[in-house]
Amino acid sequence: MNIYDTIVQVIIFWLGAAIGSFLNVVVYRVPAGISVMWPPSRCPTCFHKLGIGENIPILGWLLLCGKCRHCHTPISPRYPLIEAITAIIFVLVYNRFGLSIQTTGYSLLMCWLLALTLIDLDTMTLPNPLTQSGLVLGLAFQVVAGYLDTNHSISGIREYTIQGILAMTLGIWIYDALMILGSLMVGKPAQGGGDAKLMAMVGAWTNWKIVLLAGGLASVLALLGFMAVAGYSMLKGGGIKAGANKLIQPLPLGPFIAAGATITLFVGSDAIIDSYQQLMRSPDRFLFAIPVLLVLMTLLAWTRRMRLRES
Repeated sequence: MNIYDTIVQVIIFWLGAAIGSFLNVVVYRVPAGISVMWPPSRCPTCFHKLGIGENIPILGWLLLCGKCRHCHTPISPRYPLIEAITAIIFVLVYNRFGLSIQTTGYSLLMCWLLALTLIDLDTMTLPNPLTQSGLVLGLAFQVVAGYLDTNHSISGIREYTIQGILAMTLGIWIYDALMILGSLMVGKPAQGGGDAKLMAMVGAWTNWKIVLLAGGLASVLALLGFMAVAGYSMLKGGGIKAGANKLIQPLPLGPFIAAGATITLFVGSDAIIDSYQQLMRSPDRFLFAIPVLLVLMTLLAWTRRMRLRES
């Protein structure tokens, strides 16, 4: 790594940290219906307007020792953590794609995914203003990328834009189908409409391969998440019944979709497909399928039992 690349990475790191500071505002204010532009950043307890020194990403929290300078109310360490995570993501995107339009575009996509992940974890919702604005911005990115990647060709713009629209539509279809299937299994709405919109947003930025792989990875990760929550409940002392009950409790799907999209972008769709093909040719491939089938059969049996009990 030369000095030039090091300087670029430092600049990108602090740019990411500054944007992470704004994401903290978005995550707090959008679900509450508050403008992200006004009023300026302030202490939520004493409403003191933060000064320039207090607004420095990461360092501001450290200089304040994690407390408001005026009312001494503790400031959650989540704020500098999100700033640091955003900064690291920006550097990773740069290292993966270099100085290109993809670095700019995918850095913005990561911002939307991170904000929506945190909001979904906090409120179990995926606000329309974020998914819709992310979708529109994704299609705009396709136009710009198509223009730059094909030597300013109009046909390139058309090709990239159609690619984004098709992937967006595919994302909606996939999660609408999963929502219908899940609702038939449990006898009630299995997931919110925001998940399909989030998948459509991912498609608007990428292509159909990434949408399919991200959707598949999200489903696997969500299944593992359900199993982890159920297992934790069992180990905590609730027994098998408590663990099974957890399997039918609501779980935010947005973070898993974001994780699936992130993994697919960084690893690459071709690399994931090649790894999957090698696994399918392996003689031990059935060892990976058996635990998944057992979990699915258990989940189906339990949901059927719960439906019969409710009726």
